[in-house]
Amino acid sequence: MLTPFILLSALAVHYVSASSASIVAGALTTFQYPPNATVVPSSYFPDENQVGYGGPTPTGDEAAAIETAPALSKVDDIYPLVAPAAADANAKEFDVLSYLGNYSPMKSVHSFGLPGASPLVPDGCGLNQVHLLHRHGARYPTTGGIGPAAFATKIYSAASGSGFSAKGDLEFLNTWTYKLGAEILTPFGREQMFTLGVGFRVQYGDLLKGFHDLPVFRTTSEDRMVDSALNFAAGFFGVRTYETDYHQLIMVESGGINNTLAPFEVCPNSNKAEIGGQGTAMAEKWIAVYLEPAAKRLAPMITGVNLTITDLFEMQLTCAYETVALGYSKFCSLFTEEEWTGFEYAIDLQFWYGNGPGQPTSAALGVGYVQELVSRLTQTRITDYNSSVNGTIVDSNITFPLNQPIFVDASHDTVIASILTAFNFTSLAANGPLPTDHIPVNRSYYVSQIAPFATRLVGQVLSCPASEKASHIRFILNDGVLPMTGIKGCKEDKSGLCELPTFIRSMQERIGEVDFAFDCNANYTFPTPDNIIDGRYPPSLRNGTA
Repeated sequence: MLTPFILLSALAVHYVSASSASIVAGALTTFQYPPNATVVPSSYFPDENQVGYGGPTPTGDEAAAIETAPALSKVDDIYPLVAPAAADANAKEFDVLSYLGNYSPMKSVHSFGLPGASPLVPDGCGLNQVHLLHRHGARYPTTGGIGPAAFATKIYSAASGSGFSAKGDLEFLNTWTYKLGAEILTPFGREQMFTLGVGFRVQYGDLLKGFHDLPVFRTTSEDRMVDSALNFAAGFFGVRTYETDYHQLIMVESGGINNTLAPFEVCPNSNKAEIGGQGTAMAEKWIAVYLEPAAKRLAPMITGVNLTITDLFEMQLTCAYETVALGYSKFCSLFTEEEWTGFEYAIDLQFWYGNGPGQPTSAALGVGYVQELVSRLTQTRITDYNSSVNGTIVDSNITFPLNQPIFVDASHDTVIASILTAFNFTSLAANGPLPTDHIPVNRSYYVSQIAPFATRLVGQVLSCPASEKASHIRFILNDGVLPMTGIKGCKEDKSGLCELPTFIRSMQERIGEVDFAFDCNANYTFPTPDNIIDGRYPPSLRNGTA
């Protein structure tokens, strides 16, 4: 059995046992599986090779549904989750899960402005190569800051004293316990990744015929990232063969280590509250507006605790996390359709100003992946290490091959948002900057479409006509074809196609204009929001800045 290729000092594997936590009787208790660290003697349970009698195992030809199918199957199933309902009696058809921003499960996007475009390969074109960048699956909350755990701690602290009681819609809080773990994938998250792997094999499996060596797929070292990559591979290659059919490159995600799939570790300004934290600050302004009616409605239903606007936002987050972890949450039905629309917009603000076009470090954070894509498209090694690119990895044909028909990279929601900004897909930013006191009538930036759990960005390299060499490229985000607006030189095309040489030249120019050193390290203050719409600190303001 081949093991994942590990490059010492640059790569590592990190495994964490599955666990979930509950706030019960004043303590944070942990459920651990397997129980009692049980070790079962393997001699009682021989594997399939020892048992034998496997029966016939003929293998069929590879699928290529993306080229041959008359229509593409859409992602819209959330099984086994229970679809939550809003509080409004007339909102039965309102899909709460589609308004949870980056906490939404991925669903197929109908259109990003090209209503006639399909992810299927256009007639007369042939598929040569595919680049998949995907987010991990649904997870438990991250540790630290506001969120479900902070709300649970506050409720338990109040309930442990005298005078606490909840009634009406909040009555369930009298017996509610916190059952969420932290950081790692939920069972539904594992399903999302396995299903993505199966679907990707059905759509693009025929490209495996073009490999001369085992594929190298990449992820980062966080537990949920490794598990996402392995579950994807199990779906793509099969549960018994994924460890022998490819190499899994696991890049260290830790401070000071270059990593294009976790670039925030080497961009100090993105981690400063006054710069990178502006997304949260902008969202908080809007949260105070849209949750005021909920505060007036729900606060009288609980005594012994002061229910704040922050608590209400944490309750909405608890709805999102409990649904993807436990399958159902009573918190969802506490809020109206309008309040869930407000929550969605709060997340949009958080990303726009924290990881998207309105954040001065976003293009810098995403440009390393753009450099790697250009390197793969041109089959030319990167020589300028002026971003988050890890030279130890990309200098080697073993860890960074350039001639694969299929590339697969796993990353985070915020990173994917930054990469899209680095590409300069201006159709997503067409209606920004975003105001913080109301939801604009027309807007183009929806995080639930850009970076939900299990999001996938697919770059198709095509020959059009099919008899030619690779001549075009296009990008498909969660099954919606992206217009190439903002990509210099790319012509308007109903199928989202751009001539490959034109796209490469545009990306090389974009790489040249993104100043990673300045945007990530210079001493500056957050610019006026109206001055930034492409993820860079405005060049016109840089004179005299330290």
